Amino acid sequence: MRSGNPALSESTFLDLASGSVVTSPDQAMTLNGTVNKTGFLLLLTVLTAAFAWNQTIDDYGQVLPGARLYAMGGAIGGLVLALITVFKKEWSPVTAPMYALVEGLFLGAISAVFNAKFPGIVFQAVLLTFGTLFALLFAYRSGLIKATENFKMGVVAATGGIALLYLASFVLGFFNINVPVIHDSSWLGIAFSLFVVVVAALNLVLDFDFIETGVAQRAPKYMEWYGAFGLMVTLVWLYVEFLRLLSKIQQR
Repeated sequence: MRSGNPALSESTFLDLASGSVVTSPDQAMTLNGTVNKTGFLLLLTVLTAAFAWNQTIDDYGQVLPGARLYAMGGAIGGLVLALITVFKKEWSPVTAPMYALVEGLFLGAISAVFNAKFPGIVFQAVLLTFGTLFALLFAYRSGLIKATENFKMGVVAATGGIALLYLASFVLGFFNINVPVIHDSSWLGIAFSLFVVVVAALNLVLDFDFIETGVAQRAPKYMEWYGAFGLMVTLVWLYVEFLRLLSKIQQR
């Protein structure tokens, strides 16, 4: 099994204590349990995002200096908690909700900044994110899209390429070197953002397949939280990329 999502790897659904999946039905991962926990994580994210939004915008719709603090703190805290969750999957019932809370601060802050510059863009990005989620879920469940090995390899390769390009852009930024295709609003920049959105969306299909496989293999119960966490990672990425794409289009 493969997933472009770094939170979901080859041995994700193995029982870490014994090296095998569990057999007791009441201790096994279920699809409904994973869906419920995903909904709970989304709720936590929305709550802290709303808080961060209110703390970073004044009564006149202007962005306050604290926006950067919420954005950077949320991003760094989310990354740390994500790494802990990946390496300590059995901690996910605690770390996954913490990740959602911290990531909400990041999303609320950057959403406020984007919306101050492009009014209405956040509502559009939210609609596109959840519209994409349900559209791909329908396509996956109906068999219109199948997570074949070649499909998985292609998505993983594209995701890895994007990650390397973003990493290179981050490092070059310390030397005041800008990678135009990532940040500018040219047609090439828009095409790049559209490509990234498509790759992020296709990762949802891999996540659905991976979670379904974990349920079939009777993974341990705590993996419901881990599966929900993995899906949240992809949704956060997809939402941010929609914000970037819509902002580029509105700049033209």
